[in-house]
Amino acid sequence: MKKYCLTLDLKDNEELIAEYEEHHKAVWPEILNSITASGITNMEIYRQGARLFMIIEADADFSFSKKAAMDAGNTKVQEWEDLMWKYQQPIKGALAGEKWVLMDKIFQL
Repeated sequence: MKKYCLTLDLKDNEELIAEYEEHHKAVWPEILNSITASGITNMEIYRQGARLFMIIEADADFSFSKKAAMDAGNTKVQEWEDLMWKYQQPIKGALAGEKWVLMDKIFQL
């Protein structure tokens, strides 16, 4: 099993953050299906202020390039991503068009 950690910022607005969390209480079934179809077996998102932290656990066949290709051809995923961008903003150092940024592991006990 592979594990990845990613980060992203929300717009620092309490109303928008509350809306974002409400969307994540009822994620569209098509989005959940696209996540699991890509090989992701578990996904968790945590928030502190406007900073998000995502943990992904995936099977050995998972790759971000494969997921991106699947997402590009899925109109519901594109609709969801466009909606989420209302609430999100790139972190400092993110590449153009990059949302979630993969983090480097620096310690493990």
